[in-house]
Amino acid sequence: MSGGKLSHFDAEGQAHMVDVSDKPETARVATACGHVRMSAETLAHVTAGTADKGDVLGIARIAGIQGAKRTAELIPLCHPLPVSKVALELTPDAALPGVRITATVKTTGPTGVEMEALTAVSSAGLTVYDMLKAVQKDMEIGGIRVTLKDGGKSGRFEAT
Repeated sequence: MSGGKLSHFDAEGQAHMVDVSDKPETARVATACGHVRMSAETLAHVTAGTADKGDVLGIARIAGIQGAKRTAELIPLCHPLPVSKVALELTPDAALPGVRITATVKTTGPTGVEMEALTAVSSAGLTVYDMLKAVQKDMEIGGIRVTLKDGGKSGRFEAT
C-alpha cells in the first residue's frame, strides 16, 4: 500500500477535482482485468452462442468500450479525457468457469486512464451478467484491478 497523500482532498479534507492544468500531456496507458464466474452450463451458452440475448462477448466488448469513454460521467472526480484507444479481451475460461476480461485504454493527456480501464472491465462484466441472468442469477463479478499503468510523473506500475 502506498503512503502517498490523497490528491482528491483539499487542506480542509473536502473532496475536490484535482487541478491537472500544469501537468504535461504525455502518452499514458492502463490495463485492468476482472472476471465473471458462472456455472459450466452457463458458460456453455457463451461458447455455443445460444444465449437468448445474442452474442454475449461481442455485446460486452462494446459495453466496455462505451464504459471507458463515459467514465467521467460515472465517477464524480474523474477528468474527461480524449481516449485514443480502448481494447477489450473477453476470454471464456472453463477452469474458472466463466469469462476473463482485460481492458487496455490509451490517451495522451495530463492524467492517467486507470479509472477508464477499470470502468471498461466493470461495464463489460455487468453486461455479461445482464445477458446471462435469465439462466443464472448467482454469477459473481470479481477480481477487478489495475494490472498496468504507464506514463506521467509516477511512471510505470505493473501488478505482481
